[in-house]
Amino acid sequence: MQERIKAITDILDDKKAEQIEVFDMQDKDYFVSFVVLANTLGQRHALALIDELKTKLKEKGEQFLGIESSEDWSVLDLGDILIHLLSEDYRAKYNLEEFLKELGKQKA
Repeated sequence: MQERIKAITDILDDKKAEQIEVFDMQDKDYFVSFVVLANTLGQRHALALIDELKTKLKEKGEQFLGIESSEDWSVLDLGDILIHLLSEDYRAKYNLEEFLKELGKQKA
């Protein structure tokens, strides 16, 4: 699992995603094992990140169960890993980090 997470974060880092964070939800009451958050530099950057993730991760045998994308927020579902790519404004507005940290405290 750690190799998969490292592959994801390396791709995001190589393609200039910002503020990459990984949340381990394995021992929490949550529907995935890991959540990866990253900031994008805009919609075109998000689309480029999605394309790169799809290309590189499919080569490693990953299967994408779904991809939902809007101008400010994209979610890639790998089954046991969710990747959220957000604009800086949306990340601040929705503050997923706080939600995930609070969930971790409640179920730890």
